[in-house]
Amino acid sequence: MPQQRSVEFVTSHGIRMDHLLYQPDEYQPEQDWPLMIFLHGAGERGNNLEMVKSHGPPKLIEQGKTFPFLVVSPQCEAGKWWRPDAVCHLLDKVIQTKVIDLKRIYLTGLSMGGYGTWSTVAHSADRFAAAAPICGGGDPAQVNQHRQVPTWAFHGAKDPTVPLANTERMVAALKAVDGLIEFTVYPELAHDAWTQTYENLALYEWMLKQSK
Repeated sequence: MPQQRSVEFVTSHGIRMDHLLYQPDEYQPEQDWPLMIFLHGAGERGNNLEMVKSHGPPKLIEQGKTFPFLVVSPQCEAGKWWRPDAVCHLLDKVIQTKVIDLKRIYLTGLSMGGYGTWSTVAHSADRFAAAAPICGGGDPAQVNQHRQVPTWAFHGAKDPTVPLANTERMVAALKAVDGLIEFTVYPELAHDAWTQTYENLALYEWMLKQSK
């Protein structure tokens, strides 16, 4: 069964970014490997990494799914929000300790992590080959920074927690600057747009086609 181990990490700003690290059994340091960073939602914040396995790729890995890339799943501290600089510090640390294909680094997240995905790509667009924010939102004024980063956004039409309009605004802003954007709306889904998205192999196939 695939394993994801717990790793402690504190950024230079003193922000805890403990995380789960998954690497395929066939990982070898003789070749560069793609990397996906997954940002969880507000309900998984705290200091217990087991909570990060509640949804998304960490949950699937725990159930036995394998991926052809490394997966790093950090945990946000209780009461805090994802900070783009902290996510990038974590990325720096992973690059220092693992052999990563710098042209194939992907970012995804759900709900609060969807917001974190939008903001982190806007903060450091040059670092990511693709992004997949789910039921999140962001600042439409910042989309020009990541107009060249292929982005596939997802949202449930009946979401009572994060309105569909939050993603629609980001998508419209990206389209206005000729951004590389795809958008999937699930007509019957509420807030949980992530289960169906992360169980869809098409997402990962799309990601792996993207390279800087």
